[in-house]
Amino acid sequence: MEPAPPSQPPPRHRGRGIYLLPNLFTTGGLFAGFYAIIAATQGIYDNACIAIFVAAVLDGLDGRVARLTNTQSEFGVQYDSLADLISFGLAPALVMYHWALASMALDGTTLRKVGWAAAFLYAACAALRLARFNSQVGQVDKRWFIGLASPAAAGLMASFVWTFFDRGYVGGELRYAALAVTVAAALMMVSPIRYFSFKGGGPRSDRMPFLMGVVMLVVAVALAIDP
Repeated sequence: MEPAPPSQPPPRHRGRGIYLLPNLFTTGGLFAGFYAIIAATQGIYDNACIAIFVAAVLDGLDGRVARLTNTQSEFGVQYDSLADLISFGLAPALVMYHWALASMALDGTTLRKVGWAAAFLYAACAALRLARFNSQVGQVDKRWFIGLASPAAAGLMASFVWTFFDRGYVGGELRYAALAVTVAAALMMVSPIRYFSFKGGGPRSDRMPFLMGVVMLVVAVALAIDP
């Protein structure tokens, strides 16, 4: 009777731990959103808008780094959502409020309330958008977003402020346009409209097309020449 082969040790599985590298990117995005809020309260609106765009870049990198290094975790998913709420929910709302919506008080008490209510509407819709996205992971086609993604909505808000602030406009002069942009961005996030996500569903989904790399390079050069 032959002896039984020695039992093999069970394979070791990665624990659901806190993985340092991708969460450093998430923390960087959170810091950028926090800085945008501080800069807006001090009237440094161009730096606040730049910080929001920096947060968007870091938000695009953390998940990709986690997938490439095989360090995904439930902690990272939840942490990313909380950071996004600050960077793409509260930060754009407060930047827009301090720059323009606070000036709605010039038109009376009722419109003053409309100004801060619009800022709150944007922040609340960003939270709802993130909650819906988290609850639909694995249930919807990855090629499409249902509702405008919160980084894109934040980019719309920051672009509006940065463009006109850089050209010498005072936010109070554009308070009604700012109100319209804020409400529109908020409603687009919770709308059922589908937006192309630029994500694939197969194994090549983390690869960047060559043409996209060229386009990003051209955009970077253009921004360096005339931000």
